[in-house]
Amino acid sequence: MDDLKMVNVRVFVKNISAESFWDIGKPIPPVQIATNLNVVGINKKSEDLLEVPFVFTINYTPGVAQISLKGKSHVKGSKDELQQILKEHKEKKPPPPIILQSISNVVFLESVLICRSLNIPPPIPLPKISPVTKKELSEPTYRA
Repeated sequence: MDDLKMVNVRVFVKNISAESFWDIGKPIPPVQIATNLNVVGINKKSEDLLEVPFVFTINYTPGVAQISLKGKSHVKGSKDELQQILKEHKEKKPPPPIILQSISNVVFLESVLICRSLNIPPPIPLPKISPVTKKELSEPTYRA
């Protein structure tokens, strides 16, 4: 399915539900975060437009919070490309990576902002910056 050259994917979040269950001021314990992106279907809207409804959920263990985002993505492209996507969907194949990646990019970004508002850990690992240790200057390995 790498031949989708001219497909354009736009993602629209239509519903956001988020709740923190943790007491204010109580330190949040180490948590396991499970994310799930579920593409509900692929529907033909017109000759050059498919609609792809989705649900994205984030669950925390222990139960610190729960977040859910629902929406639709619009996929535009040539008639042949869209027919190929529909055909593969009817064959129970997963959606093309460009659709999943586009939806993932939007919902993960939105969820990070929601997590900041709720003061809970985001669903993506934050980069770890290791302390810089000063190395002693060693002899150069090359001399002219």
